[in-house]
Amino acid sequence: MLHNKAQSQGGLIGNMAEIIVYTTNYCPYCVKAKQILRNKGVDFEEIDLTNDDAGRIALVEKSGGRKTVPQIFINGQHIGGCDDLVDLDAKGELASLLV
Repeated sequence: MLHNKAQSQGGLIGNMAEIIVYTTNYCPYCVKAKQILRNKGVDFEEIDLTNDDAGRIALVEKSGGRKTVPQIFINGQHIGGCDDLVDLDAKGELASLLV
């Protein structure tokens, strides 16, 4: 598993949410989800599962059976994938989870 800490500039100031994004390096939805979070100005941890079969199996268990990436967790709560993140943002519910 490759762990990266991504830091953003601008957006929300002083966020305290712990955000973990499980990704692969070939996934366009992962890129989109990470860009949404960067645009919000929040830091997140990226866990790259590109060549990590054991990590993918563990993620399926952790995410309640979901096999796709990205899978996003905010403060230990499974948010879902990129579409779920977009929906939360569109409903105005994402910002409150990020602080």
